[in-house]
Amino acid sequence: MNTSERKIIVVDIGGSHIAAGELDWDKREVRSGSQCRRSVDSHASADVIISSWANLLSDFIDEVNKDHVWVGIAMPGPFDYNEGISYINELNKYDALYGMNVKKELAQALGISPDHILFKNDAEAFLYGEVVHRGDLDEAKVVGITLGTGLGSAVYNHGVCRDVFRAITPMKHGIAEDYISSRWFKHRYSQLSGEQLESVEALAKGQDPLKAQIFSEFATHLAFFLNDFIEEESASAVIIGGNIARCLDLFIDELRAKLKNKQVQLYQSILWEDAALLGAGYLWENKLTKSI
Repeated sequence: MNTSERKIIVVDIGGSHIAAGELDWDKREVRSGSQCRRSVDSHASADVIISSWANLLSDFIDEVNKDHVWVGIAMPGPFDYNEGISYINELNKYDALYGMNVKKELAQALGISPDHILFKNDAEAFLYGEVVHRGDLDEAKVVGITLGTGLGSAVYNHGVCRDVFRAITPMKHGIAEDYISSRWFKHRYSQLSGEQLESVEALAKGQDPLKAQIFSEFATHLAFFLNDFIEEESASAVIIGGNIARCLDLFIDELRAKLKNKQVQLYQSILWEDAALLGAGYLWENKLTKSI
């Protein structure tokens, strides 16, 4: 197969959105101008969710190229990434997909072979994309977390990246994701003010009198989570991504102060959404290269 015939579509599915683009095979980046993003109602029915994903991805596929299109998808867990079956349940997103073979349903909606779709854990894809792009952490033990609608976690160790799904780690009166996610911000803001918070971004950009307190509490939660994570993995570096990480300047000093390991390096994402897209795309880059 001629490399010019290949079209690798890279996808990142979040708790409230889907983003996609085309992988530039030679430059190892998402092709400029190819990125698109849409909101998704993750509480909708399975048919609505699959249709919303397919509607965006169908822009990359037509009758002429469909046999030469491969799709790499960064997907939150729990999920059977080999078979494409969702086991997400009671995590405030995608409950309707529980037990469904998402690979087969999405392939049918797109008119392509299920064999042309691969899945990778979203946090794992994010971390792998970041480490490969940076190039100076190849020999390090790195933990990665994504802070957004949910909490993603992964570990990179000498070329191997794995999801560790620490979102369900017990914490206080629930699990870690209950305290380290955008929904915690909204819940806590409502507790303190009796009002609804539009978004974490709005809180970060505004002058709300509760801003400092809420971000301070969040830093405490995150430090508690990372202290165990770093120690258990003997990590020397942490890469933090996700939408909440865009506000890192508001809580990084307090986070550093509360970390037990003062030698560990903290990095903010430099690729942002493209990190998970690239990590998903590398699935096919490795597989298709072997078939040439």
